[in-house]
Amino acid sequence: MAEKKRAAKKAAGKPPAVKVRHRREVFNRFFKIVEAEFDQPRLDGSGVIKNVKRLVFERGDSAAALVHVTDRDVVVLTEQFRFPTFDKGPGFILEAMAGSISEGEAPEDCIRREMLEEIGYDAKTLEKIAHFYVSPGGTSERIFLYYAPVTSADLVNPDACGVADEHEDIRRVEVPVKTFIEDAKNGAIEDGKLLVAGLWLATRVAR
Repeated sequence: MAEKKRAAKKAAGKPPAVKVRHRREVFNRFFKIVEAEFDQPRLDGSGVIKNVKRLVFERGDSAAALVHVTDRDVVVLTEQFRFPTFDKGPGFILEAMAGSISEGEAPEDCIRREMLEEIGYDAKTLEKIAHFYVSPGGTSERIFLYYAPVTSADLVNPDACGVADEHEDIRRVEVPVKTFIEDAKNGAIEDGKLLVAGLWLATRVAR
């Protein structure tokens, strides 16, 4: 019976209605934490789970890019110290370059700005790979991920290393595409957005 109800809901194509009882901010500095209380219908249609409480980490959305220097067939990664990774290692981590999207800013404008600040490249073309939730159980953040083909001539600021006022110290790292794809396939990449980009590029190259 439950399976029939679940199938009927899926066929209808409408998500179950959730009743939000209240939300309140419990922390608000650079990031926000919101506490929500809501009633959640059961997926099998058998009833409602009432008074569910969850904390949500609100940090806005981000944009990231896999930068590919096509005339030399290398990808450009960033290396910097990330304190949240320090206790479990590595601390200093290779990533796809990324940045937070400002209020009212388009993801494409964000990533072009961040590319100039972090690695000095001026992107003429961006191709969207995907957008996805980083950790849907705890944060509302989405990442908009792009493929950014550039040439050596697009490196307009070789000394770029981030924004000094934000205490950024970013190193530009070049990796041959073949090595990068092998690392993605072999599980040698620790940054989630970079892993997604690597597997996407592997599929593209194979085609």
